[in-house]
Amino acid sequence: MIQVKLFDREHEKDLEKEMNRFLKDIEEQSLVDIKYNVAAMTEEEEEEQIYCFTAMIIYRA
Repeated sequence: MIQVKLFDREHEKDLEKEMNRFLKDIEEQSLVDIKYNVAAMTEEEEEEQIYCFTAMIIYRA
C-alpha cells in the first residue's frame, strides 16, 4: 500500500532532521518519492519575511 508522511517546519534544518529520523525507519526500496516546497511570506506590520519548508515522503508500507 502506498502511504505519505507530511512535514512542515519553519527552519530547513529542522525539516531535514525530522525527515532523516523518519527515513531511518523505512527500507530504502520502500521509498517512492520525496516532494519539497518552500513558501515565503512577508508580515506587513513587521516587514519580516517568514518561510515555511514542507515536504512529503511517498513510500510503500
